[in-house]
Amino acid sequence: MSKKTIDKIVDYLKVEGPTTAKLLAEQFSLTTMGVRQHLQGLEEEGMLVFEDRKASRGRPTRYWSLTEKSYSLFPDRHDDLTSQLIESVKVVFGDSGLEQLISHREEASKALYQRELASHSSLLEKLHALARLRTTEGYVATVEQEEEHFWLLENHCPICAAARHCVNFCRSELQLFQWLFDDLATVSREEHIIEGARRCAYKVVPLSQD
Repeated sequence: MSKKTIDKIVDYLKVEGPTTAKLLAEQFSLTTMGVRQHLQGLEEEGMLVFEDRKASRGRPTRYWSLTEKSYSLFPDRHDDLTSQLIESVKVVFGDSGLEQLISHREEASKALYQRELASHSSLLEKLHALARLRTTEGYVATVEQEEEHFWLLENHCPICAAARHCVNFCRSELQLFQWLFDDLATVSREEHIIEGARRCAYKVVPLSQD
């Protein structure tokens, strides 16, 4: 079993969501039989599950998706240590101390993102630049365009442990994006990993349609 092929399959499922063996075969120029072997191997390891969906004609179509166990295949920020540190900050410095910590992180991110986005002029260019930055941080971020708005999609959360212990980390993320695009677009979070979604989805609506 090719490790490289498995990585491609896992990455594709992470970004695109539930997918069929046929589509994966077309995507990576493989035989459907070969892809099924990879999928079944990942299922045996507990990394995948499948769902048979009713088709308009013929037999149901099988869709494969990642399980929570697959999260270990993606970048991690030492969840246990992060959780302990957050609790320690609360105990030693109180809630106000934790707020200061979050604000400091937000300001550092603001400076970095603003500097990197400054060289791009259009909203779409800035979104792609932000997605690249977020991907290097472990968020597996992509950008999609619809007729009148864009989506910034984050398919992994490397700070889930921190966010579960303190939802203000997630509040900070949304406020940061809103601040970055304040003069160009409105930003709202429509899907949230912490609330059970498979990804965080930010809807970005340009202020001007010109």
